[in-house]
Amino acid sequence: MAVVSEPGKEMYALVERLYPLCRSITGDGVRATLDIVGEYLPLQVHEVPTGTPVLDWTVPREWNIRDAYVADAAGDRVIDFAASNLHVLGYSVPVAGTMPLAELRAHLHTLPDQPTLVPYRTSYYAPTWGFCLAQEVLDALPEGDYEVRVDSTLADGHLTYAEHVVPGQVPDEVIVSCHVCHPSLANDNLAGIAVATFLARALAERSPYYTYRFIYAPGTIGAITWLARNAERIDRVRHGLVLACAGDSGSLTYKRSRRGDAEIDRVMGHVLTTSQRPHEVREFTPYGYDERQYCSPGFDLGVGSLTRTPYAGYPEYHTSADNLDLVSPDAMADTLAVCREAFAVLDRNRRYRNLSPYGEPQLGRRGLYDALGGRSDTKQAQMAMLWVLSLSDGEHGLLDVAERAGLPFDTVAAAADALRDAGLITT
Repeated sequence: MAVVSEPGKEMYALVERLYPLCRSITGDGVRATLDIVGEYLPLQVHEVPTGTPVLDWTVPREWNIRDAYVADAAGDRVIDFAASNLHVLGYSVPVAGTMPLAELRAHLHTLPDQPTLVPYRTSYYAPTWGFCLAQEVLDALPEGDYEVRVDSTLADGHLTYAEHVVPGQVPDEVIVSCHVCHPSLANDNLAGIAVATFLARALAERSPYYTYRFIYAPGTIGAITWLARNAERIDRVRHGLVLACAGDSGSLTYKRSRRGDAEIDRVMGHVLTTSQRPHEVREFTPYGYDERQYCSPGFDLGVGSLTRTPYAGYPEYHTSADNLDLVSPDAMADTLAVCREAFAVLDRNRRYRNLSPYGEPQLGRRGLYDALGGRSDTKQAQMAMLWVLSLSDGEHGLLDVAERAGLPFDTVAAAADALRDAGLITT
């Protein structure tokens, strides 16, 4: 039986806490989610008023819900928001009344091909109301009148998002983004939030080279709002990663940035390959999560997306089966480990300049060969030094060296450290 890591246990516990909350693109569910994340990390929370122009969009009205149900003639709730927040169409406007099943059907959403599951459905920008339920429950409802009630508000308010910054040695930034707008969906939403949170904590334990900015925002409109409000910071963003679907049992999937050859794309490909984890690398498509906003042509940021089973790729996706049983501590711990490995490479991938470029410098008299004595990888470490010296022309980074030489990045980085300390290379 696998031994569950402590970070895995803690991330799962965070998912458990967040799971019952009813989130949407605005509202108190988002604030409650950020309040809990704020117990793990200091967050800067932003409230953007309804009606604020954000790029080609406008911040919508704020939605909140207290209760919703459909009750039969005996007063029994046959569909109940209190039992699952997926039972209500997201952004449903208020309704109260009685109507026959024939009329009610137009407002009911099911999955005929998955008759035991409740779908997740929303209607953010077309005011309406509705309920979601299992097809087998709908099939069992007798004809007759039903009481229908949605106790919600849709009014001017705010869109809420939050940021956490891990200071680096340089102001150049890496953004890590996750969406906080889904209700009780454990993998598509909450696992990404948990991995992002514990990644931020892990980065804070060392002194990273880059400044890391973590963005917790509603999908699409949240990322668009962040981009609109941070135009002056965009030129600082060197790399980025969107995290989602981070806790299921599938193998890891990396989706490249729109550029296709951004440094984060190369780093993620290198780490996944050399780790020998089962994985897939996919090309960019303008559909999916918020990488499509960060990679839109006007910004063209080098932002990729890391998931386990990707967007819409598992049968539980956007259904009531995306529950706490679908995610595991081990899977989240593995996703976190890959992120940490990738950012360690990103942070150390420097370009160096050889300070003794005319012929091969004498390494022995500088004690560099002696320093390798007794190592099991002496020959590999020696070759790494020679490769670093050869490619330290100010044009090649250490990842270039590792790839061309066919050597582990850590070995190349250690060689670079030794050569720098000996005064043979400089950034």
